[in-house]
Amino acid sequence: MKKLISIGIPCFNEEGNVEKMYEAVTKEMNGLKEYDYEIIFADNDSKDKTQEILRRIAQKDKKVKVIINQTNFGASRSGINLFRNASGDAYLGLACDFQEPPEMIPTFLEEWKQGYDVVWGQKKKSKENAIKYACRKLYYSIINYFSDVKQLDQVVGFGLMDRRVLDTIAKTQEQDPEYSVRHLISEYGFRIKLIPYEQRERKCGKSSYSIGSYFHFAITSLCNTSVKPLHFLTAIGVVGGFFSFLVGLFYLVFKLIFWDSFNVGIAPVVIGLFFVSSIQLFSIGLLGEYIAVLVRRVTDKPLIIEKEKINFDE
Repeated sequence: MKKLISIGIPCFNEEGNVEKMYEAVTKEMNGLKEYDYEIIFADNDSKDKTQEILRRIAQKDKKVKVIINQTNFGASRSGINLFRNASGDAYLGLACDFQEPPEMIPTFLEEWKQGYDVVWGQKKKSKENAIKYACRKLYYSIINYFSDVKQLDQVVGFGLMDRRVLDTIAKTQEQDPEYSVRHLISEYGFRIKLIPYEQRERKCGKSSYSIGSYFHFAITSLCNTSVKPLHFLTAIGVVGGFFSFLVGLFYLVFKLIFWDSFNVGIAPVVIGLFFVSSIQLFSIGLLGEYIAVLVRRVTDKPLIIEKEKINFDE
């Protein structure tokens, strides 16, 4: 009996890419006769013609399944819902913008057949904006420095995961949809194979991710992977308190010795006030991020609301 491969493709305003992606994936899978497959598109309430194109594709090809979300729930939540709706022996994730090459699908499947639980693409080069790529490298360095376990560099979830992996991470992702799958994979110690590739430029349209989105993802990833920043704040508090004590003692001694000639002035007070205030604001902000993680994990609410599902009854 052929093994079933579920290919999940999230999309948002991808009218210029979605049909081309369908054709590219179909071409690759039709060349792999030992596997059966399903292609699941998850639309995050696109405002262009993406949904219309998806309905047309699904009407002519029953291997294509479509989930249309009631509103834009974000890439993380929509992606987890793709996992839940996949019925294959393995799940292969692919972005709809062609930055990750569909031609690597046979390579992923070949490595999976060799016994790897996770086979992911790892960016070695990228044709994206040089500043953005440099910021990504800095992000991975920071995450690896603080993380309690070794993290994977330059991976975006492009590749294949075995059904056993999906079942293992399902509970954690239900509790916290913003817990990135790449961090869970590292934590649970699955057998991983990384395939190097060069990330391409987006074929059509533009990314919906803003600087704010990337910053939110980076902070959330840091809080999900480590509590070392909290230890760091504790250390800053201890060192800062000791240093403040020494400075205060220094001023007191000098004032007592040189009572008439030593004038403290207001500058040290102002500088110290601004320094301590900045540390306090930073600490409160970081603590707030950890509290937000806890709130997400204890809040019981639907992952997403689906407006329409096509071909899932077949």
